[in-house]
Amino acid sequence: MTNISRAHKNNAKRLPLYIQISELLHREIAAGHYPVGERLPVEADLAAQLGVAVGTLRKALAKLEEDGMLERRQGSGTYVKSTLNDKAIYQLFRLELIEGGGMPNADILSVDGRTEATVADQLALPPETPLWRIRRLRFLNKTPGACEEMWINQAHDPNLNAEVLHESLYKHYRDHFDFWITHIEDRISCTKAPDWVAKLLNKEAGDMVGYVERLSWSNKERIEEFSRTWFDPDIVRYISRLS
Repeated sequence: MTNISRAHKNNAKRLPLYIQISELLHREIAAGHYPVGERLPVEADLAAQLGVAVGTLRKALAKLEEDGMLERRQGSGTYVKSTLNDKAIYQLFRLELIEGGGMPNADILSVDGRTEATVADQLALPPETPLWRIRRLRFLNKTPGACEEMWINQAHDPNLNAEVLHESLYKHYRDHFDFWITHIEDRISCTKAPDWVAKLLNKEAGDMVGYVERLSWSNKERIEEFSRTWFDPDIVRYISRLS
């Protein structure tokens, strides 16, 4: 069955703007645009650069300070304290723009109920287990760069639909299901773009694109999600940083 299917429509629940800005700054810092010890631009300039109100920016900076990434020095400014932390919503999101960073957003394309024996095997489930297949178009700074297909057990929510899903699925799992994602395994290669992917990424069917298969484990030490990501290597790259 198809629970909901809508072509390229933004129907995911968006993060609050200050969270979006904190996530964007986190990724810019992680990409090396602001090295440790460097002072960020003054708030008015940075807010203008990002197109947000100064109050929104201050909330974002306060969150990054709380997370240990920034240090705010009275009368001097805001400085980068660390390039990594484990509190970012997109800490396990590995795609960046070629030039680095980029704020992730996603449009949900479809949420389908299916049985797929090969996918169930990846999830260590019986082959006839009902699954949800979630397809999304992924943006970085509003530029479409990847298509995603995530599979989870329907038992977590038999009535799942696009209207209730958060654009960060890991956040949705944490807030609405009985688990959160603690670690992942990515298998990175390249492959020919399926027709639906080629169309959305402005490629020809059969063009080679980057490809990632991911297994995501929860705090209960079980595989909760199997995903496939096809990305345009002319726009984005896969990157992993370790402290």
